[in-house]
Amino acid sequence: MRRVPIRPLAGLVTLGVLALAGCGTQTAGAPRDPGTAEDDRTIRAQQVMRVTEVHEQTGMTLLEGPVFDGDGRLLVVDVTAPAGEPKVLRVNVRKKTSEPVHTDARGAYTSAQFSPYDGRIYLTDFAHGDIVSLAPDGGDPRTFFSGEVDGARMNPDDLAFDREGHLYVSDSRGMSEGEAKGRVVRIERSGKDATVLADGLAAPNGISFDADYRGLWFSELTQNRVSYLLLDGKGAVASRHTAVRVDAGIARTDSVAVDADGNLYQGLHGRPAMAVYDKYGERLATVEVPARDAAGLESATNVAITPGGTRAYMTVSGPDGGYLYAFEALGRGTRQSNGG
Repeated sequence: MRRVPIRPLAGLVTLGVLALAGCGTQTAGAPRDPGTAEDDRTIRAQQVMRVTEVHEQTGMTLLEGPVFDGDGRLLVVDVTAPAGEPKVLRVNVRKKTSEPVHTDARGAYTSAQFSPYDGRIYLTDFAHGDIVSLAPDGGDPRTFFSGEVDGARMNPDDLAFDREGHLYVSDSRGMSEGEAKGRVVRIERSGKDATVLADGLAAPNGISFDADYRGLWFSELTQNRVSYLLLDGKGAVASRHTAVRVDAGIARTDSVAVDADGNLYQGLHGRPAMAVYDKYGERLATVEVPARDAAGLESATNVAITPGGTRAYMTVSGPDGGYLYAFEALGRGTRQSNGG
């Protein structure tokens, strides 16, 4: 048996936290959630392609952050890719091919988004607390934001942009300790100023604006709940409340996306499926992979819906590798359902 090189202690700690964030080690659950109603609609996603295999060095692969570029090609990140292997990939879903876009020696990127302000790709580095940006072709890497926010470094998971290009980040600080220290953080598009909009959160993960940009949806991984943060139009908080409690059994809430009709697509860690809700919290559907595939897959982390269309691409990962699965969304794709 080939011996796997021993990883540095810091790398082991990071991978353990990332497993909690959306990789997982438990096998996929039953075809239906214990809390799913009998008349709940099931949407069967179909496999498009395998994008990555499990890395020998890290022992896992985890696809995240799907986002379409201006040419209709899909970008994804591989959270646990080691140095030297692609950490950002570009996928041609028609030809079922992929190509490397970016790699580096240290980043553990959990999401990707294109800025409406400067058109660059923005990545969240969960392990080091940084926000990194790239040119649209993957070159010219820059550190957009680094350092502490209100005295504490972030563990940035997902991000969303408002219309002016300011960033809103789910900060999963406290996850490794099992403490509710997470935050929602707003960063000015200049990268100079950061403001905490909400704190005391239990490993916040997904974050997305609603269809009208009036407020933010964000999910908390270890509480299986989705909350709504109403904004005042100037970047400050008007109110906050729990909006949806997700009945997911052993699975937990991962990333969240929103279509043009305001429907929420809630990814699940611990099961290769997504739960779909309307803006009033009614469960509309469950998106599942075929039962024959489920045993080798453990999470459906995120989704990108084709801008202006309804074709949706879901990032799914597990011991069998990292895959894209496609399904027909309930509403059209917009910026809020394209990356995060």
